Amino acid sequence: MHELESVAFSVLETVAADPVGYAVEWKRRTGRPVVGSFPMNFPSEIVHATGALPVIVQESRTPITEGRSLLPEFYCSYTRSVADQAAVGELDVFDAFVLADHCVQLLGAADVIRWAKPEKPMHFAQFISSMDDPWSGAQVRDKVASLRVEVEEIVGVTVTPEALRASIRAFNVNRHLLRRFYELRKTGRLRVSARQLQVLVKSSMVMEITEHTELLESILSGLELPSEPPDSLVRLHLSGHFCAPPRPELLDLIEECGVLVVNDDLYHGTRYISTDVPEDGDPFDALATWYLDRNVSAPCGTRVQRNVDWDSYLVDSLDDSGADGVITLMAKFCEPLMLYYPELRKVLDARDIPVLLIETEHEGLAAESIRTRVETFVERIRRQKLKVPTLA
Repeated sequence: MHELESVAFSVLETVAADPVGYAVEWKRRTGRPVVGSFPMNFPSEIVHATGALPVIVQESRTPITEGRSLLPEFYCSYTRSVADQAAVGELDVFDAFVLADHCVQLLGAADVIRWAKPEKPMHFAQFISSMDDPWSGAQVRDKVASLRVEVEEIVGVTVTPEALRASIRAFNVNRHLLRRFYELRKTGRLRVSARQLQVLVKSSMVMEITEHTELLESILSGLELPSEPPDSLVRLHLSGHFCAPPRPELLDLIEECGVLVVNDDLYHGTRYISTDVPEDGDPFDALATWYLDRNVSAPCGTRVQRNVDWDSYLVDSLDDSGADGVITLMAKFCEPLMLYYPELRKVLDARDIPVLLIETEHEGLAAESIRTRVETFVERIRRQKLKVPTLA
């Protein structure tokens, strides 16, 4: 799978591998501030509209050392990595931090940053998780308004409606281009690996968005698409991992087992690029609408909405992509996914949809054990597809 190989992709690959390095270089080049945010629902457009660089803080690949004693061992790898990065100085490039989600473990990591970097502003705009109550829209609009005030104070720049509209357009264009890669993969016309798609999305979380868009356009313009999709591989959907990207080695391992990943609902994937911000009307209200719409476009187990649920969305997504089964990637100690997974499993089992759960950790990868489990899972799907129906 080499369709994406190009100079432009190499640049994105470098940024995805070293997000802090990119932020340092961008800050040196522009002299403007860098603002860190955290998964899953912070509207980066509002920071971008000030001229600062919004960067979603990524899980570091370095082993956790100092941070090991700053959060309980039963916190997820992403939050313990963030705490570690704060303690060892890897987050020094950031001028401030902002977050909108209220995962308990994430708030613990934010508290460590406050402790390690007391001079850095930290604003928590707690977006609600009840999405369709009569007061939901007004609550989110209030939070966006407070977020605007905090960001303006942090950067020292007023967010004008015109600047915010321009930022919204820039991010929408970028999301549209990223979705194009996913659409091509789903049809089988673009043979792109899960690792490569992760690079595309992860780098968009870090780079100046117009710079990232130019590189995406360069890659798309150079693609030579095959006319027929491959039919020898088992088509699978990757699910889970709300905050941090799965290890690239794990994605490679899964695909080495005769798998074609045709869709996902990962944060570093479809979930992140699922929803555009409306470009008409008041742009600040549009950010609130975007937040509420996200749970419709890609439902999340952390949100409550009467007419939307993740398991129904997943079943519909499988019908759309033609995936034969689901591999759920669960970061160890991710409480929202741990609590929701039994319901997800029950629904998939009821529809006879094969599902495999793989738990992931920050350090170490039980590669051969996972390989055996994935190979067994793939063989089970192949046998199921060959099953001849019996006559009643």
